[in-house]
Amino acid sequence: MSQSSVAEPASGKVITDWRPEDPDFWLTKGHRIASRNLWISVPCLLLAFCVWLLFSTVSVSLNKVGFQFTTDQLFMLTALPSVSGALLRVPYSFMVPLMGGRRWTALSTGILVIPCIWLGLAIRDTSTSYNTFIVIALLCGFAGANFASSMANISFFFPKAKQGGALGINGGLGNMGVSVMQLVAPFAISMGMFAFLGTGEGTVQPDGSHLFLENAAWVWVPPLVIFTLAAWFGMNDIAASKASISEQLPVLKRGHLWILSLLYLATFGSFIGFSAGFAMLSRTQFPQVNIQYFAFFGPFIGALARSAGGAISDRLGGVRVTLVNFILMAAFSALLFMTLPSAGVEGNFIAFFGVFMLLFLTSGLGSGSTFQMISVIFRKLTIDRIKAQGGSDALAQREAATETAAALGFISAIGAIGGFFIPKAFGTSLEMTGSPAGAMKIFLIFYIACVAITWLVYGRKAHK
Repeated sequence: MSQSSVAEPASGKVITDWRPEDPDFWLTKGHRIASRNLWISVPCLLLAFCVWLLFSTVSVSLNKVGFQFTTDQLFMLTALPSVSGALLRVPYSFMVPLMGGRRWTALSTGILVIPCIWLGLAIRDTSTSYNTFIVIALLCGFAGANFASSMANISFFFPKAKQGGALGINGGLGNMGVSVMQLVAPFAISMGMFAFLGTGEGTVQPDGSHLFLENAAWVWVPPLVIFTLAAWFGMNDIAASKASISEQLPVLKRGHLWILSLLYLATFGSFIGFSAGFAMLSRTQFPQVNIQYFAFFGPFIGALARSAGGAISDRLGGVRVTLVNFILMAAFSALLFMTLPSAGVEGNFIAFFGVFMLLFLTSGLGSGSTFQMISVIFRKLTIDRIKAQGGSDALAQREAATETAAALGFISAIGAIGGFFIPKAFGTSLEMTGSPAGAMKIFLIFYIACVAITWLVYGRKAHK
């Protein structure tokens, strides 16, 4: 590897000398380049989350514009993007080492225009079949896969000591796309902003208002185009991050990969699952409340908390933060039962909303703290292993970066499955018992199990 400053080819986009752990290099050049790539990555990931969770807002209003889908079908539409998103995170996690962060960020952001345009057209035609919406929902899941490649890419740019904060910013502000979408969409569907395209006057509602539900999808097309171009012209590829699939696969043999995947499923899986299902769940339990204008608060709180979770974990340790966080998640899940309607007794929406906001807060904090744990644990394990085998420090650092990035991708894929199971569990529980309490009991048991796992595997060692 060249030891020149930042040796780049004529294109100026591929960095062939990247040494973030070198203090002088980081202060003089590394920090500026890493920051630029981070702040282009953030809006790209934010928009991906907007597209990924589109159906969490669209599903609530589909029947208002002339469709006749059941509650379970609507919950399924909110859950399906997480299926494809989770499955695709595995191949997406390989793409940055194979193609480069700049190229892949631009491509993976640009293709999201397709489901947005198609969804808007499908909504405008009430003869569109449920199966068509299933296909579009699965295509929206491509957006969810962007998280794996985005986080892996940013992990290459920052030194170990700053990865928690950087990944927290990228992931936390990226997660903010859920709340941005749920905040913007209700206003977009109330205005004929695309009337110049001959979109008509929308669907007339019983109160005389006009609903332009297709705008919930179309409103994201212009910013997607803008930030696709920003990624292509403003980001960099790091030559040292190149790695074949065979170099990344050994991470699957690490036992900690599967343990940390379980913990991340409980934190990020809860965040994305609650984000997908909260609006539909609120509508079924408290139909008298128009949740449309309040649904964004939960994802907003969770996304901010994720950024804070990474930074706090850098200071206090990811294990300690994660352990306390799981205790709180279990406590808040237990409190939620007291707020739900049951046995003919009306529930308390204010209490329900408040407890759910606390669940969003803790799921966000836990997402940041568990991701910090992944980065620290895999980097240390890999460096120790390579040095024990007689490898050089440079080789150890390179292998650590590659294995950590691969681990982040795989674990994020498993965590995303929560986006399917949580809304689907709510829908199934409601269909079978008329209440979401059955689903919440499963979540409560899972959180208690995660308290035990975190302490037994990581907490005890930290206190020995």
